[in-house]
Amino acid sequence: MKPHPLVAVLALYAASAFAIDYSAGNLKIAHPHARPTAPAQSIGGGYLKLVNTGFTADRLLSASTPIAQSVQLHTMKMEGDVMRMREVGSIDVPAGQTVELQPGGLHLMLMGLKAPLVAGQRFPLKLMFEKAGEVTVEVSVDKPDATAPAHDQAQGKTH
Repeated sequence: MKPHPLVAVLALYAASAFAIDYSAGNLKIAHPHARPTAPAQSIGGGYLKLVNTGFTADRLLSASTPIAQSVQLHTMKMEGDVMRMREVGSIDVPAGQTVELQPGGLHLMLMGLKAPLVAGQRFPLKLMFEKAGEVTVEVSVDKPDATAPAHDQAQGKTH
């Protein structure tokens, strides 16, 4: 039995209601999200997609949120046989390109969490760009992906 077309439309609408995108100048910010943390964990990871629709490059300079003492911009890279996480001063967003902040690559580190991140929770995150300026997005805490590598789910335990 095929589902009624109205059911499919309602399901699509419900899914899109949680996929909030934001804009700042020529930048589009898509799916800002984080993963739940363990009760005693003081750091968490933040992820999103930056799409530069303009003809000039921009740069993410900093981020902040009231739920953590600080937010750092990080990258993860393989150095020999070891995955290393490093803080970076900024994240370039080239003209006409997309930069994805995701586990195992560029990401945001929420340092000194004031409380654990819980699935279903939402919190504000202020992003500061060199050209596009400041924009506040709402981050959703998603359930962890069961297929993600353990080090990604550990949220920074691979320093």
